Amino acid sequence: MVDVTALRKRITQAPPTQYEQLYLVGFRGVLVISSFLWVFLRTFAPTTVYAAGGDENGPHGQAIVRKVLSVLLWNEYFLIGSIIFLSGRSIAIPFFRNPVKETVARALLSRSLTLCIPVAICMAIVKGSFTEHFIKSTIKNFKNSIDNNSLVPPYQLPSTLSYWNSVFELFWVSHGFQLQAGNYAFPTQTLWIINAVYIQSYTVYLTMIIVPYTRARWRVQFSILFILAAWWCASWAWFTISGLIMCDMVMNMDFKTRARRGIPLQFRSLIWRQRDGRPQRVPVWAIAGFVMLGGIVMQYVWVAARPDLFTAEWMIHSNPYQIGGLNTEYKTDHNSARDDVYLTVVGFFFLLETYDVLQRILQNKFFLYLGRRSLSYFLLQPIFAYQVGIRVFNQLRHHHHIGYSGSVIVTLITCLAVTVPAAELFHRLIVVPSRYLGHHFYDFITS
Repeated sequence: MVDVTALRKRITQAPPTQYEQLYLVGFRGVLVISSFLWVFLRTFAPTTVYAAGGDENGPHGQAIVRKVLSVLLWNEYFLIGSIIFLSGRSIAIPFFRNPVKETVARALLSRSLTLCIPVAICMAIVKGSFTEHFIKSTIKNFKNSIDNNSLVPPYQLPSTLSYWNSVFELFWVSHGFQLQAGNYAFPTQTLWIINAVYIQSYTVYLTMIIVPYTRARWRVQFSILFILAAWWCASWAWFTISGLIMCDMVMNMDFKTRARRGIPLQFRSLIWRQRDGRPQRVPVWAIAGFVMLGGIVMQYVWVAARPDLFTAEWMIHSNPYQIGGLNTEYKTDHNSARDDVYLTVVGFFFLLETYDVLQRILQNKFFLYLGRRSLSYFLLQPIFAYQVGIRVFNQLRHHHHIGYSGSVIVTLITCLAVTVPAAELFHRLIVVPSRYLGHHFYDFITS
């Protein structure tokens, strides 16, 4: 018999490591807040959103908010990059703690059920609630009434078979994640992120198993080559492997102690020394801060000064799946991996993994609460923004003749009031049981 109490305790507790890593859960909580703001503003105030396609010339006040706040507080590309980097940073933790074959097997089998069941139920909600009348009448009328060019009406899944196919494809497609029915049917068209995270997890599994058998220096050096190759091929693996090597350095290379000493200025036998003979060292905060600031400044340039250069970066990547050379169709055929976001995420995580004060901030109980429910919020908040928020906004704006700003504020409060308890119920009734089922399934087939 399986000890259900012990199993529940193992699943709900954060995986202990030589460093406390609850701050990773807290960072997920920060992403929950940011993603909620992005979903809501992209739907009801699109001019405030960074890189809003075709909505940059909206109300002047919203444009000012976009140029000042959107890069830091509700940045779609930072959210996507952080989610995929954080996945690579987190998946290997159990294996690095206990590098045996059983740990890998458990992760491979349980992760599929942990993600697939909540996504399947979420897509069933979408299939049942997004009717033809709601999409073609309510959503399109709302889109036209506020002139929201960023809002793409969801695709209606025509049959139950198409529903099952869409769920299957979300855990099968290995590239072109955005070009599938499940993603088009999901409001805000962001469900492809689950697909990318799931597929990239196999990159982590295949790479992490060599860690116990290779030298630490080799792992760092060859990860740089891996990252450069993935960057050139426009694969999300450059974010994933960066997260994995960060996890490796934290857990196996005593990263925090080394980082606090600083980085010695040396090249082979050439060492810049202080007067007392010790190597001259550069503090990590200076380099990490410079890298992170560089990424942020680049994004502010795109949003405030040169929006015409925003898409230019994608041109320098190859397109191995469609063209086989440089991506000449980069404006319409690209993934969302960006250099500026990569610099921001990597710089931030170098600071986070080095300094306890940042980790303590993210270990705030509120952030931890949201972080543990991040999957529920990710799946539900776009649905309620469309199903509840759009209906409330239309009622206030067109039937009660309340002003635009007042309607948006009331809609925001309504969406919060509905999403928070719904996400809690979804977490307790769907997400947590799916974890139990995943681990129980592994125990069953191996007992």
